[in-house]
Amino acid sequence: MSWFFIDESITEGERRQGPYTLDEILGFVEAKKITDDTLVWHSGEENWKPWKDTLEAKTHASREDALQDAIEQLLKQTQTGKHYAGFFVRLVAYIIDNFIVGLFGGIVLFIMSRTHSIDLDKIQGLAAAFLDDPTSAEAMNNFFNAPGMWEFMLICSILQAIYFIFFTGKFSATPGKMLLKIRIESAQGEKLSWGLSCVRYMASIFTQFTLTLYGLGYLIVCIDPKRRALHDWIARTRVVYKD
Repeated sequence: MSWFFIDESITEGERRQGPYTLDEILGFVEAKKITDDTLVWHSGEENWKPWKDTLEAKTHASREDALQDAIEQLLKQTQTGKHYAGFFVRLVAYIIDNFIVGLFGGIVLFIMSRTHSIDLDKIQGLAAAFLDDPTSAEAMNNFFNAPGMWEFMLICSILQAIYFIFFTGKFSATPGKMLLKIRIESAQGEKLSWGLSCVRYMASIFTQFTLTLYGLGYLIVCIDPKRRALHDWIARTRVVYKD
């Protein structure tokens, strides 16, 4: 297909330029030799028309817009790139959080002891027997079936759930993570909803069970590009450093 255009810069003589290929015409457009109002014609057309009114101009503009949008999105992603929290910083945060939860557990244990809901001396003796022989089913059963023990573990489990769900849902970070300046967000980079906070906590319990498998649910943080643990995969969350 042969293209022609009217060169308005020519004041004398033949102003019709051509024939050219479409690629050459597009080159003139890029060089601003052909503007939106430049009259063009190609074989098959009845009349001359401004370049902006041709199908080729509209198609070229759409491609340029798409390319520009892609570049802008890439720049935006580069500028807002995430710095994912690794295994060890998350481990330290986890230790801090469990220390805090342990303090609450100690308060519960003290109250239960004062109300005679649990016998601390007996618990200590059973715990010592269990630690002396962890493989003993009898020692384990005696420890966990001691009066008040199940009630104590139930209360501690509830307190732990409230602790992690509340701080994650309210602040997107537990106190341990806050101290280390990291936070939890959804896969889309948004703040966690209360529902997603609950899902992530329940998934974390499943991850804890992998400790019997050398902690694989936690260790995948070391190899995952976004440093996600098993519960992050399940809940579609990630842990990042604060901006």
